[in-house]
Amino acid sequence: MLLRIKPLFLSAVVPLFITSPRSFIHPTAAMSTANQCDNSKSAIIFLHGLGDSPAGWSSLERNLPSLRPKLGDGVHYVFPPAPTISLTINDGMMMPGWFDLYDWPIGINAKDDQEGKLAAANVIEETVKRLEEEEGISPSRIIVGGFSQGGAVALLTAYHRRTQGKVPFAGCVCLSGWLTLKDDLSVTDEVAKSTPLFWGHGQYDDKVLFEQQKHGVDMLKSHGVDVSDRSYPMGHESDYAELEAMAEFCEKLLFPSE
Repeated sequence: MLLRIKPLFLSAVVPLFITSPRSFIHPTAAMSTANQCDNSKSAIIFLHGLGDSPAGWSSLERNLPSLRPKLGDGVHYVFPPAPTISLTINDGMMMPGWFDLYDWPIGINAKDDQEGKLAAANVIEETVKRLEEEEGISPSRIIVGGFSQGGAVALLTAYHRRTQGKVPFAGCVCLSGWLTLKDDLSVTDEVAKSTPLFWGHGQYDDKVLFEQQKHGVDMLKSHGVDVSDRSYPMGHESDYAELEAMAEFCEKLLFPSE
């Protein structure tokens, strides 16, 4: 049975989010070269949250196939590590994070670290490029997702950054995240039609406030994105019901005709 994901704390301010412990093996260690995209292959790229590491969410590689067996063989799981950065809200403390934070808790008027967020989006885009060049997996067979900060970066990469001429992703997953750089939000028609979103959020989230979900979902829907939004009676965490819904969403996108 899947374990309920509970947050621990590095300090009075900054949370550390850990799932069931297991060894993290980066998928690139087993990559082989490929010149053409192979539609029998697919990938899920998932970004951890603030203060965490790839090990914090790498249990998805086991948990999702346990819920939906098709998400096992042929699906590559990639868990990129965030850089270690200085965090403004915690007096400059150094810790793993995708971008800086200036407000706490994170409401809809939170200030953006544009430079940090764009750099984080580049990490996903480089990972996507590597999967395409070395494994033959097209972006159209890749789901990008993340928790908290990782969810914010996934949204940015899947919608803001998939500009005209870039192949849209198969889908996007945002768990307890938020929509960033909203003033610059622009979603191409092709991306809106091709990249559905699953957004799960805790109703009692006191870190990334629950208001962020409705605000972000409404904005993305106004740009034509197909959004499946679910809320759960929990805080800034994840649980079995949310992961079960995520697994169903991923299976439908990666195996639509089966």
